[in-house]
Amino acid sequence: MTPSRLLLPAVLLLCAACDRAPPVAVETPAAQERPTRIVAADWPLPASHDAAQPDLVRAPDGSLLLSWIEPQGEGHSLKFARFANSAWSDVREIARGDDWFVNWADTPHIAQTADGALWAHWLRKSASAKYAYDVVLARSGDGGATWSKPLPVNDDGTPTEHGFVSLWPAADDRIGVAWLDGRNSGGGHGGHEGHGGAMTMRTALFDAGLQRSEERELDAMTCDCCQTDIANTANGALLVYRDRTPEEIRDISAVRLQPGAQSKQVHADGWKMPACPVNGPAIASTGRDVLVGWYTAVGDMPAVKLARSDDAGDAFAAPLTLDSGPQVQGRIDVALDHAGAWAVWTREDANGQSLQFARFAPDLSRELQRGEVAKLHGRGRGTGFAKLVVDGDAYVVWTDVLDKRPQLRGARYAVSR
Repeated sequence: MTPSRLLLPAVLLLCAACDRAPPVAVETPAAQERPTRIVAADWPLPASHDAAQPDLVRAPDGSLLLSWIEPQGEGHSLKFARFANSAWSDVREIARGDDWFVNWADTPHIAQTADGALWAHWLRKSASAKYAYDVVLARSGDGGATWSKPLPVNDDGTPTEHGFVSLWPAADDRIGVAWLDGRNSGGGHGGHEGHGGAMTMRTALFDAGLQRSEERELDAMTCDCCQTDIANTANGALLVYRDRTPEEIRDISAVRLQPGAQSKQVHADGWKMPACPVNGPAIASTGRDVLVGWYTAVGDMPAVKLARSDDAGDAFAAPLTLDSGPQVQGRIDVALDHAGAWAVWTREDANGQSLQFARFAPDLSRELQRGEVAKLHGRGRGTGFAKLVVDGDAYVVWTDVLDKRPQLRGARYAVSR
């Protein structure tokens, strides 16, 4: 199904770029449903100029946590703010350093456990080699006013790549960390430099005292530099990542984070790719319903796809092609709630980059709306990966590049009947 045939002409979504236009409300008729009223508006963010690499997550109390990186002297600073009751908290600093590895695709994350503790990770250089860096983790028990000394998540001591992290609440007072680990790679990068071994997937748990437990290797051969993602389902946490075979097939796999669990393909695209595409999957869940989105380019045709599971990720239905064509860059994020399955992704053509948005029925049986979130001023990798969260309303954050300086932007989509 082509994008043009999926378009609903009755739908109008406001471009939430820097024009700051007033909100727009439209009616979207859907078969066998009452009309849905969509109100799209700019969502001002508390980040300063030069902010980039955003993360946006929903906390257990329903608030939203936004983190980002800013330049700080000769180094960088990781900051965050909380959005609750339609207002932003004061901005607080998590950490700063002049020895960080800062990258458009391998970005920090923030999370909150049920005990109220905040957790954050970032990447710290471990040697002079370009891709020698470790994952470090810090915890705050006072709402982000103070943070612990950062602890290395990987303790192998090799000057290799460690990153593309996902965090999940493993218990009320424990955080789980999943990461791609290059200890067997001999320092290579990208899956095509003849290094000694493959990138692996590892996980570990950390308690309130940052004590490590249950570290294990989940997969002995993965794609080198694609994002990972995790969602808590009715049957436990489910991790998605881009797998890799000896034949260089790099499709998406899912694995439940339980002892003895085996990974399974979300769908057998059969994409043979000799190097890492730097384009990982995204996952969202509500109980037993799970949504996964990903990029692929089988037959040299870029596409973004969505697949749904109604058994907490044990099996997935055949995927829906969300968008395809040479203009599709991927960089997808997804969200799922009772109102629908949501996705954002990036396109780039001769007219520049744009951030796209779509919503489907929760079972993906029909498209409810789609549109352009924003035209981006930047091109290429500088705009990074947008983030999407749904909690009644949908919230989107992304990086734009104006006059060669990154800036964070936000949009809010209110849904009511």
